[in-house]
Amino acid sequence: MQIIENSKVKEKLYVEKLEDGLTVMIMPKANIQKKYMIWATNFGSIDNKFIAPNEKEETSIPDGVAHFLEHKMFEQENGTNSLDTLTALGVNANAYTSTDQTCYLFECTDNFYPAMDELMNYVQNPYFTDQNVEKEKGIIGQEIKMYEDYPSWEVYMNAIRCMYKNNPITIDIAGSIESINKINKEVLYKCYNTFYHPSNMVMCFAGDFNPEDLIEEVKKRLKNTEKHGEIKRIYPEEPEEIVQKEVTKQMEVSMPIFVIGIKDSFDNKNCSSDAIVKKHIAIEILLNMLIGKSSELYKDLYEKELITGEPYLEYEFSKQYAHIAITGQSNNPKKVLEELQEEIKNIKSKELNTDHFQRIKKTIFGNYVKEYDDVASICRMFIADYMKGINSFEYIENYKQVTPEYTKQVLEEVFNEEKTVLSIIKK
Repeated sequence: MQIIENSKVKEKLYVEKLEDGLTVMIMPKANIQKKYMIWATNFGSIDNKFIAPNEKEETSIPDGVAHFLEHKMFEQENGTNSLDTLTALGVNANAYTSTDQTCYLFECTDNFYPAMDELMNYVQNPYFTDQNVEKEKGIIGQEIKMYEDYPSWEVYMNAIRCMYKNNPITIDIAGSIESINKINKEVLYKCYNTFYHPSNMVMCFAGDFNPEDLIEEVKKRLKNTEKHGEIKRIYPEEPEEIVQKEVTKQMEVSMPIFVIGIKDSFDNKNCSSDAIVKKHIAIEILLNMLIGKSSELYKDLYEKELITGEPYLEYEFSKQYAHIAITGQSNNPKKVLEELQEEIKNIKSKELNTDHFQRIKKTIFGNYVKEYDDVASICRMFIADYMKGINSFEYIENYKQVTPEYTKQVLEEVFNEEKTVLSIIKK
């Protein structure tokens, strides 16, 4: 078992790769009552074309299969629902699907091993029939329609579609009504057998555990120990250019909402994890310097009543895409974008304000450290970073390497007006 220690946060991560390929990560948190477990597979909404292990032909699946699978996994052959079973144990259980992962999880103070039994049982024993698949289409169809009525989701997806031409990130995670109607039990079993092998999965635990004992308990409950070949994922080539600069949609909102998106050409597949992490930290700093709550631009926009509340700032990336998203509310989103672009030009024309840079950098580091106080945050963070080829400790380790000079370089490379889009939802 590998032990990775980080002295800055005074934590140890125990990592073991089992014979069947499953990666298990454990962070012991002594004297903490809560225990948390996530079992994740590297299968998300963007994985719609692939060549399965030991096959030669490409498989193309309808949009929304990963999310559909997540919904169906709880249903058992004996007629029970594992979510109900976990709830009866006093356990807070859930699941979610993103672009590159599907996660099954629970949090508890008691009954950890009975809950672990249940989770590992239902994830390893799918039960799909023509009848229960058809029934689920109605449930997921309602969910899709609900999301279509969420202005905050629509404005974000419209920004994504302005940035990306071919990348499957433009597809809603749940798919569409048309695509889920093409899903059948054969498709679900095919995807399950391809992507739910332990070699394509990772477990993460945080809580008061003995790592060696916990590993043995995991091994006892694993059923599929056969070797698995490589999954060849097929993604279309994505051009450097954006699709369109701007899109506006009308929906019932009290005030217009907007997303300013900036497409990044950063090649995550061919970069070291250190390089990816450093860039992420630099962009976090830059976003806060440009339009965060402590920035001059934010204060100016707020005083002019061009913006209400602090905008949500995010740099989203995986091995297949990377972009910035700035989300906020304004009666004049176009003016907000103009002012932001002027501020970017202004900062590009001179040296970064070192004091402001250091203050924000210190705050961001403090936020990284706080993540280790909560077992749920630990597991979600380590799982998400693992899917990107990163160990979360690397953010702590690379923090000092991010200098004003390097950050200025990132500003020049990423904050490109030609790759900037504006999505608006207004009444």
